[in-house]
Amino acid sequence: MQIDLGGKRVVVCGGSRGIGRSIALAFAACGASVSTCARGGDALDAVRAELSQHGTTIHAAVCDLANAADIERYIAAAETALGGIDILVNNASGFGLGNDETAWAASIDVDLMATVRASSAAEASLIASGTGAIVNVSSISGYRPSARTPAYAAVKAAVIQYTTSQAALLARKGVRVNCVAPGSIEFPGGLWEQRKTSAPPLYDAVLKSLPFGRMGTPEEVASAVVFLASPLARWITGQTICVDGGQLLGA
Repeated sequence: MQIDLGGKRVVVCGGSRGIGRSIALAFAACGASVSTCARGGDALDAVRAELSQHGTTIHAAVCDLANAADIERYIAAAETALGGIDILVNNASGFGLGNDETAWAASIDVDLMATVRASSAAEASLIASGTGAIVNVSSISGYRPSARTPAYAAVKAAVIQYTTSQAALLARKGVRVNCVAPGSIEFPGGLWEQRKTSAPPLYDAVLKSLPFGRMGTPEEVASAVVFLASPLARWITGQTICVDGGQLLGA
């Protein structure tokens, strides 16, 4: 089934690499106009060039998603550049991988509060759209305990719960809210590619736990995000789809 999103205006928070980049490119490939942001200007320039090849309106801006004022400025600029916002994807992560104050602050500020703040900043435009949709990106870590990444796991669980609350709050305003929870996803420069060399036993153990015998790809997550944001999912809200190749089945 082809998904045509021509005329739709999409904002992807955290879209310069990995899953976010693939999400932005997937929307552009479906004909949508796309705005994305990230902290790093070089990576953002590269994805802007990739997005521009699809011939739709493209906007990209440097933004620190841990900073409330930066988010307000970015969402306002994206709305102006695109002429409105129909779809918001909250993808950014601070990757707070430990259990110290720094890990908790990174996870709360970026994974959770950026989701809250960007959604709030875009809400009026999403409502005005008439078919507004938000897709949050969590993780299967939010479904189980994690001794390695307790801060990250707890905050990703909060994102899943917040998705249900957002959906309840916004349904009568015509905005759907859903979530995807990726499993272990490997891509160049990503966490699992790094672990392949820095922590081979951990990488091998996770790989062996995957029923299909491989890590997932960013494009596979992007496909689920595009589906949830599209008219094909117009009667779906408040749901989280695990995109993990059955990884949780062996938990």
